[in-house]
Amino acid sequence: MAGVLGLFFGTGEVNKDDMTAPAGKDQQASPVYVASIDQGTSSSRCIIFGRDGSIVAEHQMEHEQLYPRPGCVEHDAEEIWRNVEMCVKSALNIAGLGAPDLAAVGITNQRESTLVWDRNTGTPLHPLIVWNDVRTESICRDLKADGGADRFRGRTGLPISPYFSATKLMWLLDNVAGLRELAERGDALFGTMDSWLMWKLTGRRMHITDVTNASRTNLMSLEGLHWDKSILQELGIPACMLPSIVSSSEVYCVADNPDNVLNGVRVAGILGDQQAALFGQICFREGQTKCTYGTGSFILMNTGERVVPSTNGLLSTVGFKLGEQACVYALEGSIAYAGSTVQWLRDNLEMIKSASEIEALARTVEDNGGVFFVPAFAGLLAPHWRGDARGLMCGLTAYNTKAHVVRAVLESTAFQVQEVLGAMNQDSGVEAVSLKVDGGMTANALLMQFQADLLGVQVLRPKMSETTALGAAFAAGLAVGVWEDIDDLSKTWALGQEYEATMATEKRDMLLWNWQRAVERSLGWEVTERNAKEDKGGSNVASAEAAAAAAAAAAAAAAAVGIVLQAFRWRLETAALMAIAAAAGAAAAVVVMTTKGGQKMNIGALRPW
Repeated sequence: MAGVLGLFFGTGEVNKDDMTAPAGKDQQASPVYVASIDQGTSSSRCIIFGRDGSIVAEHQMEHEQLYPRPGCVEHDAEEIWRNVEMCVKSALNIAGLGAPDLAAVGITNQRESTLVWDRNTGTPLHPLIVWNDVRTESICRDLKADGGADRFRGRTGLPISPYFSATKLMWLLDNVAGLRELAERGDALFGTMDSWLMWKLTGRRMHITDVTNASRTNLMSLEGLHWDKSILQELGIPACMLPSIVSSSEVYCVADNPDNVLNGVRVAGILGDQQAALFGQICFREGQTKCTYGTGSFILMNTGERVVPSTNGLLSTVGFKLGEQACVYALEGSIAYAGSTVQWLRDNLEMIKSASEIEALARTVEDNGGVFFVPAFAGLLAPHWRGDARGLMCGLTAYNTKAHVVRAVLESTAFQVQEVLGAMNQDSGVEAVSLKVDGGMTANALLMQFQADLLGVQVLRPKMSETTALGAAFAAGLAVGVWEDIDDLSKTWALGQEYEATMATEKRDMLLWNWQRAVERSLGWEVTERNAKEDKGGSNVASAEAAAAAAAAAAAAAAAVGIVLQAFRWRLETAALMAIAAAAGAAAAVVVMTTKGGQKMNIGALRPW
């Protein structure tokens, strides 16, 4: 892509003579390997793939999670780079290969996580602010007050949220001494982790990001695929500190760092982690959908060459862009806490000794025993986008055991995925008939079966579980001719396990009903000075009056056969419902939900917790 030229500081352009042409047909008969650097939230890995998509060797290293204060999550970018170097070196040693044996290397990375560094020294000017850090909640609140949560959505596809890079960068510019002056002089650079890794691989000479990562900053025009100057001006962000935007699959450069084992290897693919999984899952056609179960959980649906605006709390984003081909877009629903809830059980509550124990313990009980867990440790993402939500466990009785709690924690991931996929079906106008899944949690058969039961569709797990790393390898391999085209890539996908829905509709509906009640209770827990004053001003009285009015209305209708309540997308006022149940009698209160599409669902008798 022409946009890559001129990005080497000091040299002016990429030396195309160094970019050896793809091997000819005679050479392709011999083994061809592609390395993938997978830089994630909790660890970094290097996986080496063969042409058939199989893993030849891999190495993984965790990095420290830093929590300087509540709501803040940071990483040491230099530690991550050292780990990446060690992972690449170890993977090559395990495979018995050297850099000359690699056709190319691809990069996939945690998205949104924000770093600034000194252009001249290459030194980070602040620890990496991780994607699930919510320190910018007050900045977001001010931005929403001056234009609404969707003030940029028409241009970027994203709402105002601490989740995205824009407000993290604003916070850094306002809180790191001297940073704004450095940035305005062009001496401070911003990037997500792909930019940082490319900077290091090229000996501090190339400052780029691909379209998938750029689309997660809330600074890029989704249709124009360029930084939006008006947004930069509104937020006070100097344009000169931003990386150049490139495609997801092209030869960007030859790694040029004599101190790195990849020196001399073509770097030819970059994708944000969730887009890499979409690509690795062969979701090349419009409507195909995948869910990755990692630290968080992320659902993406391919929407083709059109941007699909969301009216149900989802994100419109870039799916991938192959060289000069048209950009492919996606709808995305992001869940902050999935696999990390298992770590929380292990490390904070010490209910299990290892993550592998959770399925066996959860299977010792036949269901959750009425316990529901909402993992809103730092708010809720899609489809709610409520930064004031906090973690909640409810429905506990003296009957419950540790196994019920563990099962509720496990099930919380499936409930959140169900919410997102339902919203996705509404936005796209396409009812998903299957869901391709990947990530570490897919090894948990109990969770995958429960997921199929809640969705009522097939859940398909491929034989190759490392689809995120594979997607980056695919993008790099396509650019250098290891694979001819996407049809060639499609031949590598193979089904590992299929899960069919077996749960009765009535049971599923009741579970979903109780889950929504739990979600409602989790909202509004993060108390600020502003909403504390509002509460003292009578909002609680108003709620009580509304509940009393609802109770009176219910009592007047108690002789009726049942009480029909209508709500949009499972959202009801819990206090009012409790009053209705008390007045009319739990056994007589029949709840019929009416969804946006007009479908009625008999949820059953309403009973107070």
